[in-house]
Amino acid sequence: MNTYDSFARVYDAFMEDVPYEKWRDLIVEELRLAHIDDGLVLDLGCGTGTLTRMLAAAGYDMIGVDGSQEMLMEAREKEGESDILYLCQDIRAFELYGTVRAVVSTCDTMNYLLTPEDFMQTVRLVNNYLDPGGLFLFDLNTLYRFREQMGDATFAQSGEDAAYIWENYFDADSGRNEYDLTLFLQREDGLFERYVEVHEEQGYTPQEVERFLVEGGMEFVRMFDAQSGGAPTETSEKIFFVAREKGKKQEENGTPEACDGQKQRLAE
Repeated sequence: MNTYDSFARVYDAFMEDVPYEKWRDLIVEELRLAHIDDGLVLDLGCGTGTLTRMLAAAGYDMIGVDGSQEMLMEAREKEGESDILYLCQDIRAFELYGTVRAVVSTCDTMNYLLTPEDFMQTVRLVNNYLDPGGLFLFDLNTLYRFREQMGDATFAQSGEDAAYIWENYFDADSGRNEYDLTLFLQREDGLFERYVEVHEEQGYTPQEVERFLVEGGMEFVRMFDAQSGGAPTETSEKIFFVAREKGKKQEENGTPEACDGQKQRLAE
């Protein structure tokens, strides 16, 4: 799961077309419909923290978890005045000191969970660290996107001090998508150094995801197309899923109050 090490240096420059603001609006709307207007929110697979900072600006106390130390270094450099806690942890085994009101995960982080077992293990952890009735919102690249938009294609992009070649391979039988990323990053002496990273993502059907959520202990709420915000179709390229915490009972003194010191304890 420890990927994006070399790519971290130029990740934001090559992700300028990602609709982070639209995703923020969709997430905030979903949270507020559930009366989650503030409090602790975990960004699982936060990367360089672009969405994490946007949600912090929207009034949430953010925690970011990612498996790449290099990505988190970029996030901390861009943090500015935000009071965000970043933790370097595998999303399949992350640990917190208390619960949070919501967990969000974008940029197909959950596609990096390559087996149903890993997917359900992550769901169980999310459910464990959510407040009673808390929400889990995440997106997934669809099998349609892997098959029709990416397939066995090659993509390339260059900038002033970096370039990459993305060679994509999709196995329709297994639903596994692999891309070999070759990076050329400029050094201080002006020469370019070559790096290679191999990434794998797994495609799942919406029905499989709903089952994983239920078997992982959560309550499936709904899903929607990331582009239109409406019901998913056979040609949806990315789908957002919403699930609710299940199994906890609200304590009389309120679980959120019991976790007010979480960020301080994590920082110590």
